[in-house]
Amino acid sequence: MLAFILRRLLQAGAVMLTVALLAFVLFQYVGDPVTIMLGQDATDAERVELRHKLGLDDPPPVQFARFVGNAVQGDFGVSLRQSEPVSSLIRSRLPATLELSFAAALLALVVGLPLGVYTALRRNGLLSQLVLAGSLLGVSLPTFLIGILLILVFSVQLGWLPSYGRGDTVALGWWTTGLLTPTGWKHLILPAITLSLFQMTLILRLVRSEMLEVLRTDYIKFARARGLKRRAIHFGHALKNTMVPVITITGLQLGGIIAFAIVTETVFQWPGMGLLFIQAVQFADIPVMAAYLCLIALVFVAINLAVDLLYFVVDPRLRAGLGGARGGH
Repeated sequence: MLAFILRRLLQAGAVMLTVALLAFVLFQYVGDPVTIMLGQDATDAERVELRHKLGLDDPPPVQFARFVGNAVQGDFGVSLRQSEPVSSLIRSRLPATLELSFAAALLALVVGLPLGVYTALRRNGLLSQLVLAGSLLGVSLPTFLIGILLILVFSVQLGWLPSYGRGDTVALGWWTTGLLTPTGWKHLILPAITLSLFQMTLILRLVRSEMLEVLRTDYIKFARARGLKRRAIHFGHALKNTMVPVITITGLQLGGIIAFAIVTETVFQWPGMGLLFIQAVQFADIPVMAAYLCLIALVFVAINLAVDLLYFVVDPRLRAGLGGARGGH
């Protein structure tokens, strides 16, 4: 187990170094930070002084080593647009993005998993067919269109829910949350539904297909022949063996929710990292773009590691295989 974790950590380190190299290339070849910070009217002496101050006159390997060292400490420099430390900007926007992402992921699981099981066990029922037909909309419609339609119906026509912003928040140290205020909950509903709909339908259809596949296996037929109750067969055997691929997809989709919350945050003007990244792209704010790239890569790497470890909890065959490999050596 320890060797497995160490191997995964080494792989994660290699991935993060590759992403750091891509982020470093942004600094080198996408725009000139000196020109952006000083403007077109700066003198050559001012340019040379700032370039030396930023360390841009050092050899590229030295700059890359310094960039990695600073990134490990969470230091990505100063925003070229807002003249604030990038770490402070990320810290102020991170709670909003994580709050929205985890709300969307929880909604996708709570709705998608039971509906997937239901449509598998009642695959010929009318309600199951309606649910599957509705799930096609969640897969087919783009996120921005879903958000606009929800705003049109629930904000403009019905006036039930707000269409933008985060609402009132409560500060818990440096962390801010809207889950402790009524307006925070109201502002969260539409963005969370918009962001979760694709993942919800994906989980639904994946659980259904895997459940149907497992129900056709020989050990399920043997369990039925032994006279086990349907509940024990469906939830004690079939659903448990369905969860391994579901955990894989769900884990990756959680990273995708955080990474691709950009569209939802833009539609609802949600003050998270996605909206910050869009603004950084519009103004060629390279430090913010590089920090966002590294942070999202770290999220994916951490989630992949967590998913690999969950395999050992869900699937005992992996634990047995690992123990056999250890015994063979």
